[in-house]
Amino acid sequence: MDLPVESSLDQILLRLIPTFSSKKVLFWGEGVGEISSYVAGWMAGEGIDVIVLDGANRFDPYMVSTFAKRASISPEDLLKRIRIARAFTCYQMTALVEEKLISLLKKEEGATHFSPPRVIFLGPFTTFLDEDVSEREVRPLFERLLRKVEEMAKGGVPFFFFQPSIPFKNSPFPKGGRRRPEPDYGAGRMGGLMNLKRAYLARRLFQISDLVWKISSEEEGAKLVLEKELTKIADCGMRIAE
Repeated sequence: MDLPVESSLDQILLRLIPTFSSKKVLFWGEGVGEISSYVAGWMAGEGIDVIVLDGANRFDPYMVSTFAKRASISPEDLLKRIRIARAFTCYQMTALVEEKLISLLKKEEGATHFSPPRVIFLGPFTTFLDEDVSEREVRPLFERLLRKVEEMAKGGVPFFFFQPSIPFKNSPFPKGGRRRPEPDYGAGRMGGLMNLKRAYLARRLFQISDLVWKISSEEEGAKLVLEKELTKIADCGMRIAE
């Protein structure tokens, strides 16, 4: 798929949605709550059923209604196509993916659809940043969640990840290299441990994503820059498209 390095959100959606050759797409940065809600409305407006897993508590149904009015579509019709499930702890999020999501997908399979439902995953690792949960507990839980996502993606379920800004000095996947992110460790041991956890979660999310778009807010609107396009898997690392 030939995607420009800088694109508008509508351009990206128009290129990704019809074929969706990339099963796992990550958008990260600023305003992901509003943007993910817009994307859900956009998909529903195209006649696509959407499942929203909200771990950041940022999904905004009013944004869906705003899109519906602009597109001259009934907001009620769009919202009927969007199913929302929320989680507030990493344990709930893991169970949500392993149990609730599968149940929702099976319900959708019972109806007639021209395309599979899209899964919008808002804040995929936000709940795992809980200071009361140790990194020793977080890693196996998050790996369980990722394995289930990979399994469903291979089975034909498309995923759109939307993760709020990740405070690193460098992108987890800088162009042309494999250098790991450099977290800002902050003050004290607890700050260092939290940033190590954040670095691990961000790195793993970036690794499993086929496409990664960074979102930044500008006066004219959201700017999206393609940071990663998976062209092949080589050795034990990822090759980043130049």
